[in-house]
Amino acid sequence: MSRPEDSPWAVSVAQVAARAGRSRQVDADFPAPDGIGDTICGVKEGAPVHVSGSFDSIVDGLIFNGHVRAPLHAECVRCLTPISRDLDLDVVAFFPYKPPEEKYHGKEEFVVGEDEEAEEEYPLAEGGAFADLEALLRDELVDALPVKPLCRPDCKGLCPQCGINLNEHPDHHHEVTDFRWSALEEIKRKLEESPEEPGQEGGKPGR
Repeated sequence: MSRPEDSPWAVSVAQVAARAGRSRQVDADFPAPDGIGDTICGVKEGAPVHVSGSFDSIVDGLIFNGHVRAPLHAECVRCLTPISRDLDLDVVAFFPYKPPEEKYHGKEEFVVGEDEEAEEEYPLAEGGAFADLEALLRDELVDALPVKPLCRPDCKGLCPQCGINLNEHPDHHHEVTDFRWSALEEIKRKLEESPEEPGQEGGKPGR
């Protein structure tokens, strides 16, 4: 059975938890957990996620205030161009000394009347000696994934007729015919091509 301290996301907080008012700084890379998005938009499992911040002890637990940066891979929803950029987010989480009854594996359950602005809560391991960041990183990064990733805010997308990238060819266009008028155009063409009736040339026909 694996020990809590063997987890790649474990942070030793035993000295901080020993007394309220203490603090422990964190500035390190952790592997991205699994389940953050998919092959179209997400953070690849095992990719380096940089975490910086501090654990501060209070009477009933530890509060983590920090910043998370993770490499995002995505595909623009308009032009399908691959996107590679960083996800940057600030996080606040509470690690109570006593595991909350409404929590399961670091996932917060909805409780009627609970303050929606409250920090996320995650359990401490080994009697409060270690804080495991796996669930925290997964939850925060999944919430930060863009719903409709764009390569740039003003992306022009692809030409609906031929699929060419309009960002690279901004002057590209097609002559488009309104098919609602195609029947009238056909009648006009036939009238122009048909010969004139006998007696119609030069004015009114004789009696």
